[in-house]
Amino acid sequence: VQLQASGGGLVQAGGSLRLSCVASGPAFRSYTMGWFRQAPGKGREFVAAIKGNGGGTFYEDSVKGRFTVSRDNAASTVYLQMNSLKPEDTAVYYCAADRNLISSSVRIGQQYDYWGQGTQVTVSS
Repeated sequence: VQLQASGGGLVQAGGSLRLSCVASGPAFRSYTMGWFRQAPGKGREFVAAIKGNGGGTFYEDSVKGRFTVSRDNAASTVYLQMNSLKPEDTAVYYCAADRNLISSSVRIGQQYDYWGQGTQVTVSS
């Protein structure tokens, strides 16, 4: 599986961005898709995930109510709609995929087998 993330950019605080991640390979609908981010000088952080086959969504506490993860299985694409952006959301955002994750593991980056190249999100104050 290859992942291609896009949609990052520079936005003012309070603004919105939508990230996309297109996956190549079969059986996309069965994959758990995750979004992670890494700010300068910090470790990688879980942001959101959506399980395959209608298994539900998961969010990091600081983005709940502001970010929405969704998927279009026909287009093999996962989205991260980010609203009410804050300067602390500034980071490189990565999408990740794995076929066999259980719900308790979706927040753990090391559990994902496939990663995209990252897209920069910068939120100015």
